[in-house]
Amino acid sequence: MDASTETVAGGETGGGTWKFPANKPLRLESGATLSPLEVAYKTYGRLNEAKTNAVLICHALTGDQHAGSVNPVTGRPGWWDSVIGPGLPLDPERYFIIATNVVGGCMGSTGPASTNPKTGQPYGLAFPVITIADMVRAQAMLIEALGIDTLFAVVGGSMGGMQVLQWAADYPQKLFSAVCVAAAPRHSAQNIAFHEVGRQAIMADPDWRGGAYESQGVRPEKGLAVARMAAHITYLSEPALQRKFGRELQRDGLSWGFDADFQVESYLRHQGTSFVDRFDANSYLYITRALDYFDLAAQHGGVLAQAFQTARAVRFCVLSFSSDWLYPTAESRDIVRALNAAGCRASFAEIETDKGHDAFFLDEPQLDATLRGFFASTAQARGL
Repeated sequence: MDASTETVAGGETGGGTWKFPANKPLRLESGATLSPLEVAYKTYGRLNEAKTNAVLICHALTGDQHAGSVNPVTGRPGWWDSVIGPGLPLDPERYFIIATNVVGGCMGSTGPASTNPKTGQPYGLAFPVITIADMVRAQAMLIEALGIDTLFAVVGGSMGGMQVLQWAADYPQKLFSAVCVAAAPRHSAQNIAFHEVGRQAIMADPDWRGGAYESQGVRPEKGLAVARMAAHITYLSEPALQRKFGRELQRDGLSWGFDADFQVESYLRHQGTSFVDRFDANSYLYITRALDYFDLAAQHGGVLAQAFQTARAVRFCVLSFSSDWLYPTAESRDIVRALNAAGCRASFAEIETDKGHDAFFLDEPQLDATLRGFFASTAQARGL
């Protein structure tokens, strides 16, 4: 294991990259195996003596392991620093918080940009197709390697919430509680369609080179930027876009051309160009495909409740946002109904906000209060 530890407010932060030996490959749903396997992770706080305070954070599509600390690539604060930190719902003085980069990602875990041991070159499209279940299996391997038998909680939003549901279905005996935020039990046709637009934008870029751009010294930056722009629209709501931008112009008067006349155009272009500096195009293809393949009910005979039959001891919290049209509240209600049908203990809240899907990243007082309440009561039940 490559790891580092430093003292910070609220305990310690550490982590690194866990390198699994060749005799411990990741066995994929497709039937393929992935070896060598590396999982990049960060930790916050300290594991208690009884090893009962560990919390696993699962990230969304373009997230990473830097959930509660500055990202060394972008220099930006952690993507969930509104939830992780001293005095926040997940306080490292109380919990040992683990955040990983998913397999298929591009921040240290094995992915398409990693070296293929058979060729000595980046995998590119030789990387095997992965699923949400494969991501979770790799996380479970890491948790076992860290010597943790049971997680106090597994927590995530969006794609992270899908990983939470997969954890509950595949490893319920390893969970005390689970928090699923702004997610769904399957990817809808509309979501698959948006992802396909993004993938086609990447593959239409001449610099994609059939996925072999790394070895040829180029990057499909324009295609990846367009993919990010299209996806980012789905993370927002129409009221939020109207409130933030309306039809405000970038400058006095129209350009009578195709520059970014409107502020919303400039905003989306910025989102696209800043994204290409931190993300790998092939990782985007593989992770969006993993999302598209996700259908938890289909893994259990078409009955979602069957996925949770062995998770009755797990305490669940399911949260949605009223203005989220990417994973609308109706899909969270489907999850809760399935949990209830399986005899699980589940609390549910729809948070009123006009901030859309991305509300779980933002300063949202009702989200903060709900998470605090759930973790406080669950920690008391756990004896923390």
